[in-house]
Amino acid sequence: MQNERVRTIRKACDLTMEKFGERIGVAKTTISGIESGHRNLTEHMKKSICREFNVNYTWLDSGEGEMFLDSDDEIMETIDRIMAGENEFHKNLFKTFARLDEEDLLALEHVINTFLDVSGKTKKSPHSEQSL
Repeated sequence: MQNERVRTIRKACDLTMEKFGERIGVAKTTISGIESGHRNLTEHMKKSICREFNVNYTWLDSGEGEMFLDSDDEIMETIDRIMAGENEFHKNLFKTFARLDEEDLLALEHVINTFLDVSGKTKKSPHSEQSL
């Protein structure tokens, strides 16, 4: 039930009903009503919860999948650090990847999959039926 999933999120974030509500722009009484099952989540509240707490919308809506989405914050911090650094090769590498279109990325994926296949490290590709 969505009310139970809201409570699970709030407790996982170690927040009171008041603090949780503040983060998504509703009152403590609204959160209390939702958690007790006396009030339904609106679409707007679902989206706010997912955005604010990095929650998987499908999990919140139906209970399927993982509760939280993976965060790319650490990756973004690493890219920022590289781009602010002095190593031109590293910066140009990221600039090159950023300029690739979908066709180029698929070609690169194919080259990497071929390399992995030749080196004996096979893995199922999410974009093709071929092994890596």
